[in-house]
Formats: sequence, structure tokens, C-alpha cells
Amino acid sequence: MTGTSHSGELHELSGTEVLDRFAARSLSPSEYLEAMIARVERLEPELNAVCDRRYDEARAEAHASTARYAAGGGGPRGALDGLVVAIKEEQPMAGRSATSGSMVHRDEIADVTHPIVERIQAAGGIAHVRTTTPEYCCAGFTHSTLWGITRNPWNPEFTPGGSSGGSGAALAAGYATMATGSDIGGSIRIPASFSGVVGFKPPFGRVPTMPPFNLDQFCHDGPMARSVGDCALLENVIAGRHKHDVVSLPDPPRLALRGSGVIGRRIALCINLGDFPVDPDVEANTRSVAALLADAGAIVTEVTLPWKRINVYRAMQAHFGAIFGASIGADLRHHADLLTPYARRFADEMMHSELSYFEGMALEGEMYSALGDVLDDHDALLCPTMATRGYLAGNDYTTTPHTVNGVEVEHYLLGALTVPFNMFSRCPVLSVPSGLADNGVPTGAQIVGRTYDDATVFEIGYAIETAVGGFPLAPDRI
Repeated sequence: MTGTSHSGELHELSGTEVLDRFAARSLSPSEYLEAMIARVERLEPELNAVCDRRYDEARAEAHASTARYAAGGGGPRGALDGLVVAIKEEQPMAGRSATSGSMVHRDEIADVTHPIVERIQAAGGIAHVRTTTPEYCCAGFTHSTLWGITRNPWNPEFTPGGSSGGSGAALAAGYATMATGSDIGGSIRIPASFSGVVGFKPPFGRVPTMPPFNLDQFCHDGPMARSVGDCALLENVIAGRHKHDVVSLPDPPRLALRGSGVIGRRIALCINLGDFPVDPDVEANTRSVAALLADAGAIVTEVTLPWKRINVYRAMQAHFGAIFGASIGADLRHHADLLTPYARRFADEMMHSELSYFEGMALEGEMYSALGDVLDDHDALLCPTMATRGYLAGNDYTTTPHTVNGVEVEHYLLGALTVPFNMFSRCPVLSVPSGLADNGVPTGAQIVGRTYDDATVFEIGYAIETAVGGFPLAPDRI
């Protein structure tokens, strides 16, 4: 995926470029917000990435931000002052919808605000839209009975991924420069890959979340953006200890907003993480990224891992059955008729695991041993984000099998190479665009770091972005 030059449209600018214009007073936050709202309203009927418009409040906040920049001496309120940020609906805002994308909860209103939303607003960020998810955020695509089908700006016949699919589509379409996501099995990285944007799964505890899922080590809230620098900017704002999250860690690393190179970095390349089938376009694009890193001075070595995809699924099922699937259980018992087929299937399958929670943990530990050996000899692991070229929009894969490179996988989620790194949750993982498949859907590459080594994965991400000249927006089809 090669970079593209700006045509001068405001929606094409990076967040850091917008902030520079605010500081120079060549653009005001109010002007910028109106341009982004116009962008949303022009494209949204087709894409359906937005479930909640917050325009009145956003205009008032942008007006206040404009006044702060105009005042000069007082300076901006914080690192995001005046930037618009798309917020995943799963992350509550007091007084606004809290539906989980479900007809069961369609009338519920939040009485609390998520810690990362608090921090975005405290830093001057403006939440102008909230974005769609699948029901209960339990799928790798984004459609629901409540909101309909969210489509991929690169090719509307395909999904932008899930569960942070609305955020991915919003970024790819130019609704915002950055957005929030959450990731319990790939829900930041899957849409980052399919939408051609950057997504970061922080290591466990780095970014605060809300109980009870803050106690689930598979679960991570994190940033998505159109550039590595903007992703780092948002991560710097949302990371750190929070008084209501017992696992949240103090003193997060301050991520640089630009790279310094990867000369001498040792990077392990693994295409199939054991026996995952991988589509040829995905493999070719991942190898191209590896070649770019080698050209930039990194030492890239291809490695193998002894993992079996069915064991990844079995361990995931044991974990989800005890926590994630169980969280849907009450609604499944009492409101099954209102649930989507894929939510019913997910809850039912996960709560009928062949392994106990303990046995799943043992399997996770066994699998990490091999990755630990690789990361002991390398600074990071590079692998595809998705094995597949895409999931069709509106297909829930409850009755339709999914095939990857001619192999019918046991569950459509095994078209993703994301789940192992939720199991190994202390590893930071950055997904960056790697190119396009022949159907026009983007592909992505994951950079997997050592335990809590966030800075290195961003350094490698910067090197990839620099080598391709920046990551483009989806083509403007309307």
C-alpha cells in the first residue's frame, strides 16, 4: 500500500498536521469540525459507521477550543485540543446510548463515562460521533439488527471488520483522524487491517477500562488512527493508572510521535503462526513489509511456531466461555428471540467448551513458551493481522463456512491471526497497513512486542509507514 499526496482537503490531514494549523491560527477547531461533519453526512448513508451524532455538544466544545487558540497566552487545553475523535459506542458516555448494539438494550442510557473518554475530553478532544459495533462486540464483522450493516469504504461489499468496525470505517472514510476501539480477540486489529488504518492493542493494564472486563486479561481498550504518530498521540492521552481500575498501571511510557529508525533491530517474520492457512495476497504483502524493514536496516529472520489453529480456538473457547460468553448468557436465556443469530451462536459455542478454564490456561502457557523463545532472540515478531482477504458485509457466518486459501477453517474467526496475542496479553501489538488484496480490501501486518515494550512496536511501525510514504485513505467513491 503506497502513500498518497494530499489534495488539500481537511479530512486528509493527520491529527498532528491539524494541530499545527490550529497553533498557527490558519484553521480553527470550529472550521475543522464543520468540515468533518460534512464529510460524515456525505458518506454515511452508504457506510453506516455512525450510530450516535453528538453535533450540538461538539459545536459548543469546538467553539470553546477556538476561543482558547485565539486567546494565545492560555494555550490549548491539552494534547488533543480541537481534534475530533470517533468513539466506539461500547465505551459509555454519561447521558448517551449504552446499547451494546443489541435490541435487548436499545433503550438503555449510560450513567457513567468510560475512563478513556474522560481523558480524551479532558485533553480537549471532541467526540463528534460514536461508532457502530456488532451485537455485544462479539464478532469480527460489524452488522446488527439494531443498526444494520456497516460497510468497508474500500469495497462496500465487504465488512470493515469488527468489533470496532464502525471506528475502522470512520477512519478510512476520513470522518476523524483517530478513534477508540477495544480488543478482546482482535477487535481493534481486525478492523485496522480490513480498513487500512493503524490499531494498537496495548498490553494488559496499560489503558484503563471498566469492571468487570478490566479484570479479563484478554480485554484491552486502545487507540486507532490513520497514522502511527496519531495512534501514539492518542495512546499517550489514554494510558495510565485510573482510580477505578485496579489493574491499570502507573507511569506509562511516553511514545514518540515520530520514528528514529530500525537499524540493527532484530525482527522475526512468521507468516502462518503454525498451521493457519493464509491467502496469497496477505502473505505477499506481509513479505513486502518485511523486505521494507530489511531495506531500512533491520535484521529480519523467518521463523516457525509450533502452534495449531485448533488449539488457539480451544483455548479461546475455554476463556470466552467462562467470561465473555457467560456475559451474554442471561440475555440468551431470557431474550433469545431478540438476539442476532451470530450472538446466539457465539454465546452457545463458547459456553460449551471442551476444556475447562484451567485447562485453557495450561494450553495458553504451553503456547507462549514457543513465542517466548522467539522474543528472547528478537526485538519483535512480524506476522499478518488477518489470514483472509475479507469477510462479506452482512454475512454472519453461522451457516456459511469460511475458506482461507482453499482451506475451510473450523470457525470464521480463525481467518484472524489476532487471538493468540490476547492470550499473551502483556505483549503490545500494533497493526499497520501492508497493502491491498485483489478485491480492493486492505491487508495488515501485526508487530508483536516483548512484554510491555510498547516503544519498539511503534518504532517499527514508523519505519514501515516512512518506507511507503504514509498510509492512504480509502478512495472517494461518492
